[in-house]
Amino acid sequence: MDSSTFDSLHIIGSTQVGGAERFFSRLIGVLVEKGHRAAAVYRPKSPLRDLLDSEIDHFHVAMRNGWDILSLWAIRRLIVKTNPVIVQTYMGRATRLTRIPSSSRAIHVARLGGFYKIKGYYEHAHAWVGNTKGICDYLIRSGMDPDRVFHIGNFVEIPSPKPSEVLRTIRGNLQLPEDAIIIFSLGRFIPKKGFQDLIQSLRLVPKEINGRPIYLVIAGDGPLRDRLEAAAQDLGIAHRIRWVGWQDDPSPFYELAHIFVCPSREEPLGNVVLEAWSHRLPVIATRTPGPLELIKEGKNGLLVPIGEPEKLAQCLTSLLHEDKASWLGLGSNGLKTLMASHSKESVVNAYLSMYEKLRRLH
Repeated sequence: MDSSTFDSLHIIGSTQVGGAERFFSRLIGVLVEKGHRAAAVYRPKSPLRDLLDSEIDHFHVAMRNGWDILSLWAIRRLIVKTNPVIVQTYMGRATRLTRIPSSSRAIHVARLGGFYKIKGYYEHAHAWVGNTKGICDYLIRSGMDPDRVFHIGNFVEIPSPKPSEVLRTIRGNLQLPEDAIIIFSLGRFIPKKGFQDLIQSLRLVPKEINGRPIYLVIAGDGPLRDRLEAAAQDLGIAHRIRWVGWQDDPSPFYELAHIFVCPSREEPLGNVVLEAWSHRLPVIATRTPGPLELIKEGKNGLLVPIGEPEKLAQCLTSLLHEDKASWLGLGSNGLKTLMASHSKESVVNAYLSMYEKLRRLH
């Protein structure tokens, strides 16, 4: 790469593809479509290389951990070499390792998708983006300059429908009956995502309603997988669950589903809620900070207490007994919320406006 200037350099240091990583790739792609010169920086062999458009400039930095001094210097050299106006970092590792050289004009923007530890990780940035109002309030309470804290939500693409034969093939491979009602959930199998609660709740949900069998499809992977599968066996419900593994593109499973559940015990935003809305699915989510901001009870989704499988089961059962029109109503209102507050155009324009404001202030 030559020494030409980038408008923005985007740095992320994670190893898996989740909500933050998918947003990272979406944002860079749309910025480039708009003529904004953006480049991506991520770890070698990261799955992100398969998500990013091949025409997007990209660089690899090891970022082995938050204390990787060699990567810190590699990022500094990259900033000097590429001469960006904005350096935008995602999550703690990349932000901690990004230190703008004194000789550079670059403005460091740290984007937060959670209530992360600020001291030592984020305070050295020039500006901060929180993707919820709650995170922005947290940043200001932590001492960040309110004039440099920006609330910009996430967007998800409105997907094109998959061919019906693709969905039939998936349904056949998973041995799901044609008339099955499918509950869908996805995420990393870690305690805070609450899949243990979802599995417990399924035990209390009827096996069928109006003659239609009910199945749970779960996409994801993580350290709790074996324990979750064992719990399903112990509860006698393993035959009602389909584990489909980690999906870089979960769209076909959203399309296959009738109801989406976000069972998290901690959820700062809930990209999965936005993704479910983009597929017009009715959503049940726990009363974590993100869904509480997104969902208006009974209008565009349903909320249940955190970590209470019995209440989740009651809500699921009640919704399952509703007619198709009720499901469509919740899903359609969710899509309207998505388009009104989390459209691609509004979110990307908010980032471009912030970049311009910071350029003038710096």
